[in-house]
Amino acid sequence: MIDLAKYTKELSELFNSSGNILLISHVNPDGDAIGSQLALYHYLTHKGKNVEMICPNNLQEFLKWMDGSEKIRIYIRHRKECIKIINAADLIVMLDFNQQNRLGEAEKYVTGATAVKVIIDHHLGPHNIDALLISDTSRCSSSELVHELITFMNGKPFENKSYSEVIYTGIITDTGNFEHGAYTGRTFRIVAELIESGIDKEKILNIVYNNFSADRMRLLGLALYQRMTVVREYKTAYIYLTKNDLSEFNHMKGDTEGFVNLPLSISGIVFSVLFVEKENFVKLSFRSKGTFRVNEFASRYFSGGGHLNASGGENYDTLENTIKYFLEVLKENSAELRG
Repeated sequence: MIDLAKYTKELSELFNSSGNILLISHVNPDGDAIGSQLALYHYLTHKGKNVEMICPNNLQEFLKWMDGSEKIRIYIRHRKECIKIINAADLIVMLDFNQQNRLGEAEKYVTGATAVKVIIDHHLGPHNIDALLISDTSRCSSSELVHELITFMNGKPFENKSYSEVIYTGIITDTGNFEHGAYTGRTFRIVAELIESGIDKEKILNIVYNNFSADRMRLLGLALYQRMTVVREYKTAYIYLTKNDLSEFNHMKGDTEGFVNLPLSISGIVFSVLFVEKENFVKLSFRSKGTFRVNEFASRYFSGGGHLNASGGENYDTLENTIKYFLEVLKENSAELRG
């Protein structure tokens, strides 16, 4: 755990001295990316700062209820406007990522901007980006880290309903509602404070986790009944979904969220993988229990990364070849999996 006091003085000075602040999250944003972005937005605008927000691509539907989300400009929809905002910023804060390719199409403009840059993140393996890096991998989410930084800068917890809601959303989405991740006793104390501040946790949980279509439920049924394979000798299970599967069940962005977690409920399974066939590549999601490091597995074999027990990657080959390759490299990790 980092010494937050080491960073908060410099961060406060940067905020105070900046006229135009840009907050930007990563491509394919999740609840933590948008939660941490909106939390900092609410705090800074409350302090009277001029703040803009950009996301490289579209938000999932279950994130659009959060106050302030309508003010996030989507780069792929408003390229010219976003480039002007990037060029006009004198401070750019990047949230919930530490690799510049996570900026999508906006990468060359952000990295080439003359603005001072800050990264606030909790992932392992930061790449060399010219920015003030505030990284704490012991935090369960970037939202938790942002909350702690704001509490230090504010001298006390920032009391604002919209702020509390987005911090809570960021924490529960990046831990799968506390099923995985680096959450600690401090995390639960923060959550207790957020609940005591008056947020409606049942409403948020229902929006985030109980707000799917009937087609999504049928797709889940297909995934578990016909698309799941259990590899007992390696304590592994995997699910695959084809483009035709997604089309048949009217797939919408975010519909497969959480599918990868389910095989871990099978007795003896410690490693779960979801393969989703896209137009020119295969998207992979990895989850594990215990000490099997899926972030290292994702990085080594599938150009990915993430957390110890929750990561992602991709492979630019057919679905069939991707699964075949996965089974080959799975054998290379058999000793660790059998543990």
